[in-house]
Amino acid sequence: MRTKQFKSESKKLMDMMINSIYTHKEIFLREIISNSSDALDKLYFISLTDTKVGIKPDEFKIDIKIDKENRTLTVSDNGIGMTEDELDKNLGTIAKSGSFDFKSENGESENVDIIGQFGVGFYSTFMVSDKVVVESKAYGSDTAFRWTSTGADGYTIEPCERTSVGTTVIMHIKPDTDDEKYSEFLDQYKIRDLVKKHSDYIRHPIVMAFTTKKAVEGKEGEYEDVTEIRTLNSMIPIWKRPKKEVKDEDYNNFYKEKFSDYQDPLTVISSSTEGTATYKALLFIPKHPPFDYYTKEFEKGLQLYSKGVLIMEKCPDLLPDYFSFVKGLVDSEDLSLNISREMLQHDAQLKLIEKTLEKKIKSELEKMLKNEREKYEEFFKAFGVGLKFGVYNDFGMHAEVLKDLLIFKSSKQGKFVTLKEYIEAMPEGQDTIYYACGETEERIDLIPQCDTVKDKGFDILYLTENVDEFCLMMLREYDGKKFMNVCDENLNLDSDDEKKELEAENEAAKDMFSAMKEVLGDKINAVRFTNKLKKHPVCLTSEGGLSLEMEKTLNAMPGAADNKVKAQLVLEISASHKIAEKLKKLYNDDPETLKKYTKLLYGEACLIGGKPIDDPAEHSELVCELML
Repeated sequence: MRTKQFKSESKKLMDMMINSIYTHKEIFLREIISNSSDALDKLYFISLTDTKVGIKPDEFKIDIKIDKENRTLTVSDNGIGMTEDELDKNLGTIAKSGSFDFKSENGESENVDIIGQFGVGFYSTFMVSDKVVVESKAYGSDTAFRWTSTGADGYTIEPCERTSVGTTVIMHIKPDTDDEKYSEFLDQYKIRDLVKKHSDYIRHPIVMAFTTKKAVEGKEGEYEDVTEIRTLNSMIPIWKRPKKEVKDEDYNNFYKEKFSDYQDPLTVISSSTEGTATYKALLFIPKHPPFDYYTKEFEKGLQLYSKGVLIMEKCPDLLPDYFSFVKGLVDSEDLSLNISREMLQHDAQLKLIEKTLEKKIKSELEKMLKNEREKYEEFFKAFGVGLKFGVYNDFGMHAEVLKDLLIFKSSKQGKFVTLKEYIEAMPEGQDTIYYACGETEERIDLIPQCDTVKDKGFDILYLTENVDEFCLMMLREYDGKKFMNVCDENLNLDSDDEKKELEAENEAAKDMFSAMKEVLGDKINAVRFTNKLKKHPVCLTSEGGLSLEMEKTLNAMPGAADNKVKAQLVLEISASHKIAEKLKKLYNDDPETLKKYTKLLYGEACLIGGKPIDDPAEHSELVCELML
């Protein structure tokens, strides 16, 4: 027996390996199984040209055994095995990879598909084990060897008895502590679940003796232990099967089981690319958002596999935020991995996959919008807010990607329309896309300015979500047509003669408006006559870029109480309404009553515009007083 020290590693490095590189202790099993799978693949590759191997393809397997009494968890394979020298090199030097060497020596081949290339995963066993024993007999060798280590202090290598080719890893599980319950890794159900989670698509069978209770026939209330050998993994990923062999029901069942949804997905997206980035993707668009989708606790991300081995449960870098509703997985053949399978190197290749997926998702949504309109509207009701935020966020960086996926309810057409469809239906002479904001379509229809726009034969987009106006403000225009809120001060549909006449009326009444402005103080910026109104006497419009709806949205956000924003509002009075003449008369004959009318009209304008009245009691008293 030879006792040796790790060649280039200190205890500090081992501690880092165990405590820092891997964030979840459970992945040790994934790493050992992946190593076993590599060993099986290597011997299978050799068997293609060497008839002496003597193992049929269907005889390759990985065997897991649990010994609770001795607190050992054992993983065995009948793969290529390791010589004494290979044990020393592969297990005695951190980051030495026999898999990488094997692949380099044999070249790239479709017949050899090696998972592990970085030789680090093996050391994750020390997260849960205080002693690890590896017994291995290499193909073509007459002698087996045992490698034993208790951690950073070093390891021993000695001959041992083993009749068959392959490798056995015996992990002596640590005792439980107050903080860690290592005994869970000696529970057959826990091991089964870990295999299903991380190694379900390893191409070779992973078997384990599974013990269950069974009622004794003829003896009521008596049970006996029954042990059966179970295959724990499914081996063939659904995304690697030929599409013609996979039914819609298969995809639906896979989605519901894998992503814990009670409904079938709205649509399935299957994608496969080769070349600069080689991967297969199976994506799903759900019918409904998860309960936490619009909260900061929601975690986006796709499952990331490397050759069928789960690398990350949720890889956020594969999806842009505006497509975070997508669920699914990516299986890459050649993603760059740094140090371990948990620490992805965020390189150009990963970004390339993200960009390719973004284009694919967008393409599928556009196809749905064009060919399955009802389904798309169902999707947009569930996830449209996310697309609108995608337009608004990052200073409109993604507006070009998303603008043609947006739909809004049309006042004229009575259905959802795209911005392109809105423009296509515009009458001659219209050069602006009009919209109005409110809690509901019914509330929006009560906005006085809407009547004027509709009377001109122009369509109005109903904006009922808080983010809607911010989204359109970030777009600025579509196909050369600017957006305009019907409550904007710049809304002016008058003829040139009407504009001149209104300008003269406002000039003549400027002193009256100054008196009214003084009554309302900083609640408004100005008072003036307008031709925008038909049957309504008064309304509020906004100056500058901040509308009344935007003010309400921003001030309702968390933390806004101490730093509220204020829209620059204008009290506009219908120049053709009887109230205009009444106000002129009061200005000349009864200035005190004019003040009361001013407050009353402002209150009415607030009610119509959905803005809370500052003093409801005062408003009610004014209504009663002026009615008498």
